[in-house]
Amino acid sequence: MNQLPQFPQSYWTASVDNPEFPKLTTDLHADVVIVGAGITGITAGYLLSKAGKKVIILEAGRILNGTTGHTTAKITAQHDLIYDELIHHFGAEKARLYYEANRDALNFIRETVQSEDISCDLVDEHAYIYTQSETTIKKLELERQAYETLGIVGELKDRIDLPIDIKSALVMNDQARFHPLSYLMALTKILVRSGSQVFEQTTVMKVEEGESPAVVTESGNRVRCEHVISASHFPFLDWKGFYFARMHAERSYVLGVRIDQEYSGGMYLGADNPKRSIRLVTDGKEPLILVGGEGHKAGQSKCTINHYETLQSFAASVFNVKEIAYRWSTQDLVTLDKVPYVGRINSSTDNIFVATGYRKWGMTNGTAAAHLLKNMVLGIEDRYQSVFDPSRLHADPDIKSFVSNNADVAKQLISGKLEMVDRSLSSIGLDEGAPVRVNGKRAGAYRDPDGALHVIDTTCTHMGCETHWNDGDRTWDCPCHGSRFSYTGEVIEGPAKEPLAKIEYPGEKESM
Repeated sequence: MNQLPQFPQSYWTASVDNPEFPKLTTDLHADVVIVGAGITGITAGYLLSKAGKKVIILEAGRILNGTTGHTTAKITAQHDLIYDELIHHFGAEKARLYYEANRDALNFIRETVQSEDISCDLVDEHAYIYTQSETTIKKLELERQAYETLGIVGELKDRIDLPIDIKSALVMNDQARFHPLSYLMALTKILVRSGSQVFEQTTVMKVEEGESPAVVTESGNRVRCEHVISASHFPFLDWKGFYFARMHAERSYVLGVRIDQEYSGGMYLGADNPKRSIRLVTDGKEPLILVGGEGHKAGQSKCTINHYETLQSFAASVFNVKEIAYRWSTQDLVTLDKVPYVGRINSSTDNIFVATGYRKWGMTNGTAAAHLLKNMVLGIEDRYQSVFDPSRLHADPDIKSFVSNNADVAKQLISGKLEMVDRSLSSIGLDEGAPVRVNGKRAGAYRDPDGALHVIDTTCTHMGCETHWNDGDRTWDCPCHGSRFSYTGEVIEGPAKEPLAKIEYPGEKESM
């Protein structure tokens, strides 16, 4: 069997040269400050710049290097089996609005690629949800009925053009796929040419509220503005709407596999658990197939490399695999009712907005969010506002999800504190990480391939849960709210803002 790459790398980030932008080192003024440079932040910046607004985008790391750079990049309104559920919980009208918002986002991407002459491998594809289980056929039939109710073009099929033995499949016609970074880098160049600015390595710590709010960075610089948009995956102002208690983080995994056979087209998602996602990338070489799935709550998997290995076995069962060229993982946020939170960050604030909780469907949800936020900043009425309103609450399923999510957080917090750790630093091998005891206390250690030890305090700086070692990606992941840290302790994903503390240990120059 083909070997997995030693280190994770996304095909998207590996196949383009991201432009570099400076760190913010002075005080500035703008009409709108956007925190986060993924698909929502870049698209909103593009739209607002086109509307004549001076925009400043602040990114804590590198632009397009978060969830947007680690997606499967399906541009589709087929978000798993969701529409029957939305009709059941919210009624047909709001379910239809959710679909139309995402359909409009797909059409916007198509139109923008054409009008701006963007080369980004945009290809129309049909999207399929399939099942291999007799017990799931009924769910697909109910979803097809939901399509009919909402005016979605689709039909049930008894076969797909892959060597997978299925019981049924539901197709949504005329969806698409693309290279997300090529597309978004083109939008970034356009907004910069219009006079807007982008800053990288600039972490936002707080907002001084008021009629003209000021965004304050880690270095103490201020950007005064009229409106603030939080598009930073996890809201950097999470306490304003208690978002940490109203969402949970899920990880999933992707392999980029080279095959020596023809691919017949289509984008596929398994309806059964564990999920399986399949799509083609056309990059001028042998076909590259993205095979994804293996989702789980962030920080709650004992051996993450096993998820890559399971996908490896699945890919080999479907394709003639020549090479596993890439592997990577990603993380997204799921709201209580599975619909994103987009709008005013809370009901008492008129000029601070948020977009989060895309449930792994960020290409259309993120684009739809950017349009909604643009209209709210400009004071334009938007018919999708009530669907995505962050202050909404539905007794069913919100309360059940809220109780379940936060019971799990409490369980993870307690179990992390009670975990028995008896490994010593000397037991950590090359390219291995694990909890250890240092000076009588729990710590985390990773020994890199050169033999250097990196020892940190494993206590998450967000709310004090104990992080777990992720051996597949070599990170420390929080099982409570999904914060992730590098093996040296730097924040990779929030809600945490502060790094894990480094720990001095006896014989710090110890080598293998």
